[in-house]
Amino acid sequence: MPRPSSRFQAIGTRWQLDTDRPLDAADLGAVHDRIARFDADWSRFRDDSWVSRVAASGMGEYDLPADAGPLLAAYDVAARCTDGAVSPLVGRALEDLGYDAGYRLRPHRDQTGDLLVRPAPPWSAIRRTDDRITLPADTLIDVGAAGKGYLVDLVVELLRGREFDPVTVDAGGDIRVLGGPLAVALEDPDDPTRALGLLRVTDGAIAGSAPNRRAWGPGLHHVVDARTGRPTTGVRATWAIGPDALTADIAATALFFAEPDLVAARFGVRYVVLDADRRLRWSLDLDGEVFA
Repeated sequence: MPRPSSRFQAIGTRWQLDTDRPLDAADLGAVHDRIARFDADWSRFRDDSWVSRVAASGMGEYDLPADAGPLLAAYDVAARCTDGAVSPLVGRALEDLGYDAGYRLRPHRDQTGDLLVRPAPPWSAIRRTDDRITLPADTLIDVGAAGKGYLVDLVVELLRGREFDPVTVDAGGDIRVLGGPLAVALEDPDDPTRALGLLRVTDGAIAGSAPNRRAWGPGLHHVVDARTGRPTTGVRATWAIGPDALTADIAATALFFAEPDLVAARFGVRYVVLDADRRLRWSLDLDGEVFA
């Protein structure tokens, strides 16, 4: 029998919460409040967020949001295993490419038409304690490589604290499962009617990333190499299966820049990678099947 399901839009994506019993008004209110608090801290698309206020204030030392620890620690691991390619400091680079708060979608170019880009400051050089961070001037944080997955985990933990079990939370394809299994099809980025595989997730998470999901011109998309400020090439799509959605989400981004087995070892995930030539690579211990 299908479980009760709640569906809504939030932070620009579709959410679906499948639970063992229906969510009442208080449960849904708590979920929406948690999402709103996260958005008020981490969204670079609103002027009043912590991210935007810090960017407007310039160089300095700032108090971190209360939930920052696990999120930024995941970026530490990703930066190390990708030699700095994955970083939460790519906000200005994304703005230069046209992916800004106004969704201008027109990149900065020089007189010859080449992209004008700027590398992000090295994440490894940023000073940070458990509750404070020191940032250079003209820095805009963007946690798009991991934030949605982390928020999925926060919502799952909220529901578990309200004694919901089993629970499945799906936020635009970032999925966390308690008490599965759940079968998840891997959508072909070149043909959404076609699946590249079918995986099962039980008490874990799966996340995928593909440039076609947020692309606004030839070679223009949201998966940016922090070292160059340019959109990456060479990989068409990635999927990571891990213990939680934060880990799966950021590992899926790291798979664009590092050897899959290295990412798997650093994050404790399994993976599927589709490269630019449509060749598939995957972990041998997947629970499911890849249609090679």
